[in-house]
Amino acid sequence: MRRAFSSSSASLRDMVVSMPAAKSTLLRTALIAGLADAILILVFAAIGRDAHQRADVLTGVFSTAWPFLAGAAIGWLAARVWRTPFQTWPAGVAVWIGTVAGGMLLRAATGQTVVIAFIIVALISLAILLLGYRAVIALVVRVRQRSRQS
Repeated sequence: MRRAFSSSSASLRDMVVSMPAAKSTLLRTALIAGLADAILILVFAAIGRDAHQRADVLTGVFSTAWPFLAGAAIGWLAARVWRTPFQTWPAGVAVWIGTVAGGMLLRAATGQTVVIAFIIVALISLAILLLGYRAVIALVVRVRQRSRQS
């Protein structure tokens, strides 16, 4: 039986050995992107709280951020962002829209303030943060690829 698979066993073995490495890299990339998204959403909440001179810095930031973090998680799941977490489209857009829409819906459902001015500020701020770093990564990758081709 071993002989029947011997001719293709090298390529099959290579595939099996490389799969854990590929999965590990993909998992690491997704974790980094997810952590970056979460940190940027916390930064958004912290800046907003500071702009309105709110007390309770640490607990206040998490109180403000949790609906947006939950919305981002919904965006990640709905678009399966872990497959290509640093792409601006569709991954970044899904996270951005999920963050804002989910965040605002959860804020409304829990009695927190949701006004049109805040929605606009959140849309713009979170677009800059969540799409911006992905766009910078895409630019860096593109420049590196061009320099390698030269």
